[in-house]
Amino acid sequence: MAYSFTSTHDSTAIMPEKAQNLTNGNYLDFQANGEGWSKQYLPELYEEEVERYGNRTLNGFLRMVGAEMPMTSDQVIWSEQNRLHIGYKAFAAGAGAKLKASDGHTANKIEIHSGAENCAIRVGDLLTILKTDSDKRVVAIVTANSTVTGSTSGSNLVTTITVDPYNYAALSDASLAAGNPVNLFVFGSEYAKGTAGRTEALQPEFATKTNNPVIIKDYYEVNGSDAAQIGWVEVATEDGTSGYLWYLKAESETRLRFEDYLEMTMVESVPGTNAAGLKGTSGMLDQIEKGGHVFQGAAADKLDLDDFDSILSTLDKQGAIEENMLFLNRAKTLEIDDLLAGLNSYGSGGTSYGLFDNDENMALNLGFSGFRRGSYDFYKTDWRYLNDATTRGMMSDLDGVVVPAGTSTVYDQSLGSNIRRPFLHVRYRASETEDRRMKSWVLGSVGGAATTSTDNMEVHFLSERCLVVQGANNFMLLKAGS
Repeated sequence: MAYSFTSTHDSTAIMPEKAQNLTNGNYLDFQANGEGWSKQYLPELYEEEVERYGNRTLNGFLRMVGAEMPMTSDQVIWSEQNRLHIGYKAFAAGAGAKLKASDGHTANKIEIHSGAENCAIRVGDLLTILKTDSDKRVVAIVTANSTVTGSTSGSNLVTTITVDPYNYAALSDASLAAGNPVNLFVFGSEYAKGTAGRTEALQPEFATKTNNPVIIKDYYEVNGSDAAQIGWVEVATEDGTSGYLWYLKAESETRLRFEDYLEMTMVESVPGTNAAGLKGTSGMLDQIEKGGHVFQGAAADKLDLDDFDSILSTLDKQGAIEENMLFLNRAKTLEIDDLLAGLNSYGSGGTSYGLFDNDENMALNLGFSGFRRGSYDFYKTDWRYLNDATTRGMMSDLDGVVVPAGTSTVYDQSLGSNIRRPFLHVRYRASETEDRRMKSWVLGSVGGAATTSTDNMEVHFLSERCLVVQGANNFMLLKAGS
């Protein structure tokens, strides 16, 4: 029987030769196969991902200036001391010390508008009284006081004190007419021989501050097929994660972004109940604006020594903490460098900083890490958060913040004692069984997890925390000029 033979052999296939001779059948012809000679080589690949934005993380500010401490409640309460000495400053609309019109035989009466608080000036107190636009200082003793509720200025309590001046016959002799605003403070007392002592005691009062934590979450998901895919490029992230699996990079970046959100939430948040019933929390900017200071110059003005002298004057009236950190954006950092450089008159144009022999082989340092003015030391540093193009770097309202260094003493109501804490610190929810400082857990059936039948891997992140700004009166926001 004859067999028919059907061949599947490709006559164009490469045919081996006994010798190293070039023939029509023993070499690859890219052109003949339609590929073209331009693709005869494998592509040249860079294995490593290009980090074109450098270090993209923003957190680290709170780690530098504060601490993290656990708490077990839905609210943190702390108390701050009020001032030790007694003084009243004149403000607009009667919200301070004002001279009252003549009443009866004498005009030596002064109104103290103390709002909801009782006036702390007592009979027998010695006062220094000064009209706000005068240099005539009156020293007087308080002979009587009386408090009434309500006033036309809107204050809740108005105390009228009667004084007897030492160095003037009457307040009017010191150019104090009815209605003139005055500043006054207590510096002591005086009693005659054989008289009874005081009948009014001063009870110390403290300012109670509160804040509540918020729950912050994030989430990442990858399916099983993508998790098994090998990427072309070797990846690396700021936390040290590296490899060829793209999903590991995505999970790592989700974690890095969440850690940034933890700090940014503590900086930006404000309290208030929205339509969804969420209460928010008071962040650093909110607490400083409410209890601290805001320094803002004119739109085109740059910082000069007069500005820093104003800052020092404000700090003198507060805690007078001598060491302070300046966290600034790039523009304000360069302004201070230029300011300090301009104060150095040694050399041509003030370019010789410090006590060294500057030669052509030495790199000239045109920046300053800190300076001292009066009794205060300022250490300045860039705050990446204010320079990043996707966060505060796109805004123009905040130039920096002045943060006091060291710790403060406050009364902790949960402990019932005075404790020392960093001025700026984070409180997070934690107990013996649950730590919510930074939680993460994995669900699914990929990457080692076997908790569900879904062909994916879910990574969940959660934290519950709030920020405590103790002694906010020692903090200052540097706002952009308007």
